[in-house]
Amino acid sequence: MRAVVQRVTRASVTVEGETVGAIDEPGLLVLVGVTHDDTREQAATLARKVAGLRILRDELSAADAGAPMLVVSQFTLYGDTRKGRRPSWVAAAPGPVAEPLVDAVVADLRAAGVRVETGRFGAMMRVELVNDGPFTLVLDV
Repeated sequence: MRAVVQRVTRASVTVEGETVGAIDEPGLLVLVGVTHDDTREQAATLARKVAGLRILRDELSAADAGAPMLVVSQFTLYGDTRKGRRPSWVAAAPGPVAEPLVDAVVADLRAAGVRVETGRFGAMMRVELVNDGPFTLVLDV
């Protein structure tokens, strides 16, 4: 699994003009990508890692600070651009594999006490954010 974690002052995701998830205070935007052989255990590891990252102001984690997260599935994190000019998506897991694992990350974050908003799996989403810092990390588990 792969995640891009951005420290934000606010973030939202809109589908067909409707805001489906938003955080209006400092927290994290987490873009999650899944590949074919990812497991439930990797989803749990990713959730623990993200919840515990000490990257907020005063070196607090989201779990410690009570900071919200906006989690958005993003298959394009597994886009391969090594050949040619058109990305290949073969490394991205199909929806029936990816969706339950993204849902597991969200469930594990919530179980850790994090307030989590989400996008809508498989939808064309517009994500808006104000990056704080800017501060962006890429995590592979």
